[in-house]
Amino acid sequence: MDNTEQIWRLIDAKKPDFEALADRIWHMPELAYTETRSCAEHTAMLQQQGFRVTEQVAGIPTAVMGEAGEGGPVIAILGEYDALPGLSQEAGVAEPRPLPGPGFGHGCGHNLLGSASLLAATAVKDYLAAHKLPGRVRYYGCPAEEGGAAKGFMVRDGAFSDVDIAISWHPAAFAAVQEAISLANTRIDFSFTGRASHAAAAPHLGRSALDAVELMNVGVNYMREHMPSDARVHYAYLDAGGVAPNVVQPTAKVRYLIRARDLVELKRLIERVRKIADGAALMTETKVEAKIVSGVSNLMGNLPLERAMQANFDRLGPPPFDDADRAKAAEFQATLTEEDVTASWRRIGLPVRKGVTLCDVVVPLEVRGAPMMGSTDVGDVSWVVPTVQARGAVYAIGTPGHSWQLTGQGMLPAAHKGMVHVAKVMAGTAVDAILNPAIIETAKADLAERTAGNPYTPVLSPDVQPPFDMSKGAA
Repeated sequence: MDNTEQIWRLIDAKKPDFEALADRIWHMPELAYTETRSCAEHTAMLQQQGFRVTEQVAGIPTAVMGEAGEGGPVIAILGEYDALPGLSQEAGVAEPRPLPGPGFGHGCGHNLLGSASLLAATAVKDYLAAHKLPGRVRYYGCPAEEGGAAKGFMVRDGAFSDVDIAISWHPAAFAAVQEAISLANTRIDFSFTGRASHAAAAPHLGRSALDAVELMNVGVNYMREHMPSDARVHYAYLDAGGVAPNVVQPTAKVRYLIRARDLVELKRLIERVRKIADGAALMTETKVEAKIVSGVSNLMGNLPLERAMQANFDRLGPPPFDDADRAKAAEFQATLTEEDVTASWRRIGLPVRKGVTLCDVVVPLEVRGAPMMGSTDVGDVSWVVPTVQARGAVYAIGTPGHSWQLTGQGMLPAAHKGMVHVAKVMAGTAVDAILNPAIIETAKADLAERTAGNPYTPVLSPDVQPPFDMSKGAA
């Protein structure tokens, strides 16, 4: 298809600049809502490429939007650039070797995610200008996907209110259209307040907030047997009450991450966890306060857009990895277990092929594997705008998400080839939608049908503000 080939050539013409952008972001890993330098790099690239730039989208300091074009449909391409704690790793080295510093690393590949999306948006901008076509393309630089739910706040504040369709992707081991399955979730901090006292001389006068947290955790662990099998509950201590065991701990705080298949089941599960917290406070004669930190909706699929994206994958074929790429991937795959590799194939729904280190196929749309049990704030966008996501093959098959192995592969030639490949898929999908308005019309009808009788209700109520300090103390 000639038009698609033109958009791919526009990608190739500018790929060196965006590969360099991805590498710069890799070298400056920043946690949720602290992505000051990463956002500045993306903002500078938007300005350099001639986009009209809006900073601090939805009042979020590290969110940016660039728009190009006039009139016509509005196509959003979503990017991310936040990193993770504890996943620092020397580039290209297939053994654990953290870099000096706070220990942050791009263990989910978001250095590639934002760069590929901005490359795709730039190519669409250039295509619209070259052909004098009506239409607008927007790049949304979205921070804090890793737990901060920035897109949820952006949706709630109307940042996507006039968008016709949204396109995104995520780093993966295989090239495919992302199946629209994820878990809705909410993060809640439970703060317990008791009474300090001398743990030996006057223990009867104390009321332990730490005991309350531990009892809450026990209660939730017993609840696990009696909740839906696809739901998930995790917790982490934020404050254990101090380091002195001879003081009855007067305060303690625990953060809970509660996940469920949809918003209805999530609400039920949150209510049950809250009751357990209240019970723990009652048993220990302490007080408890609950504060919502963030939350995201489950993904809403869109078959017309998924078919349009699959058509681009099928025309393009798999990423152009070579023998050197496969040999390097084998070094990283050797650090994994057989279970890691097998699970990767099963997750995508393909038979296990031993000895294959990098993706050499495009997964058919009808092939479905084990459903994703993670969460993403793209879910909130997908409830208000027809949305489609790609999986871009950028690392060795079997590489776990949120791992040092993934960080270590983030600047390899294979990662660059994979991000350029998926940028072509996203840009091609956007151009097809602009040239064929029926794609957008049917996508909107599909979303309307899916949400009929079940309208979008944001997980984040108006009183919940972005948790700008959620990464405090991670260094």
